[in-house]
Amino acid sequence: MPIKLSKISTRAPKKLDKEKTKAQTQKLLIDLDELQNLFFASQKKALLIVVQGMDASGKDGVVANVFGAFNPMGIRVVSFKKPTEEEMAHDFLWRIHANAPRKGMIQVFNRSHYEDILIQRVHQWIDENTVKQRMQQINHFEEMLEQNGTKVMKFYLHISHEEQLERLTERMNTPEKNWKYNAQDLEESKLWDAYMKAYEEAIDKCSAKIPWQIIPADQNWYKEFLIASEVVKYLKSLKMSYTSLNK
Repeated sequence: MPIKLSKISTRAPKKLDKEKTKAQTQKLLIDLDELQNLFFASQKKALLIVVQGMDASGKDGVVANVFGAFNPMGIRVVSFKKPTEEEMAHDFLWRIHANAPRKGMIQVFNRSHYEDILIQRVHQWIDENTVKQRMQQINHFEEMLEQNGTKVMKFYLHISHEEQLERLTERMNTPEKNWKYNAQDLEESKLWDAYMKAYEEAIDKCSAKIPWQIIPADQNWYKEFLIASEVVKYLKSLKMSYTSLNK
């Protein structure tokens, strides 16, 4: 059954206590710090975290407030913007694969290879046949990474259109946030319905083996709690331990 993003809540359950949840998040960040040290020391697996979402959905906030808990030695954040002339001369996954993490490292993609079936599709810079081909190629690429020891976690930050417009307006009217303002963001916001359709199909078609996790993003405290919880759960599942020199 295809997903319909408009039917999925963008907010935390009403009964969830904000302050208690924020306190839980702080505990999770302490866990993340220790688990990352173990992950880096083991050098057995790599972790790729894909963070996607509309403008103002809070991608930068996730990087700062969740992954900021990590030791900088063991994490790298890459933001994918408009391809350079060199990148355009190669296949669309060329620049992505070059940034895949090595064993022991955690790599965060702030936007990702999915831009090539989202913005390019919405603006009709590629045809529908190319979109279908790229979806297949993305699935094969991610499966190849996992088969070679890289865990792929994909988070879609699910923000409402109303909240997005409020945040974009705040960027215009708040001096300390003016640096985030980009007039093009408001133009892209006018294409909301087209973007939702593109996201829905990307999530549907690219989740069979490596599922997307849809993260309600209207409230930053809830979004950060959910993502921290998922990453902690995965790292704990590895049952890592430090190697003793006495063995």
